[in-house]
Amino acid sequence: MKHLLILGAGGFGREIYWLATESIGYGEDFDVKGFLDPDIHRLDNFEGYPPIVGFEATYELQPDDIFICALGDVKIREKCCKMIKERGGEFITLIHKEAYISKNVIIGEGCIISRDVGISCDIKIGNYVSIQGYAIIGHDVEVSDYVYLGARTFIGGASKIGYASVLHTNAIILPMVNVGKNCVVGAGAVVIKKVKDGDTVYGNPAKKLDY
Repeated sequence: MKHLLILGAGGFGREIYWLATESIGYGEDFDVKGFLDPDIHRLDNFEGYPPIVGFEATYELQPDDIFICALGDVKIREKCCKMIKERGGEFITLIHKEAYISKNVIIGEGCIISRDVGISCDIKIGNYVSIQGYAIIGHDVEVSDYVYLGARTFIGGASKIGYASVLHTNAIILPMVNVGKNCVVGAGAVVIKKVKDGDTVYGNPAKKLDY
């Protein structure tokens, strides 16, 4: 049996611990060993969690260790995942038992697929993608690495979501509309046309936000 280590013991990390215990393979293929976090006291006021056993940068990897990253910031997530991978670490993909995944779906490593997510057919999902509860992904969608899809996001058929982009809660991407890399789509935004690399959009219809 493999032993899962969760990168990050903050609020998201605590959520991922409980998700892991409800995911496919828990108790048969893997258990949860604990957390990796720079603050050894981060769980002092919480009960029911495994211990913080070290810090990502200094933890000595063991042969049966596997990893999942529970860091919300996509840039920090990328940095920490690469830190573990470069030292030979293996990432698992967590899929909640109540997620729906159709046929001809390719899912990369290190992904988090939460409760009641709906994934249609013929979809490609990259590595280290986080998909929160009740998100819906239509047919023929491509989701690149390190993307974050907030709760209740909707991605219409044949759309593409670029590298390390963030779609916040209730964001809607209409069919055949592409979002570039390193983009941010605000909560409740309705995207009706292409979002260029690095843009932040909000509203209905979604428009570029200039700081």
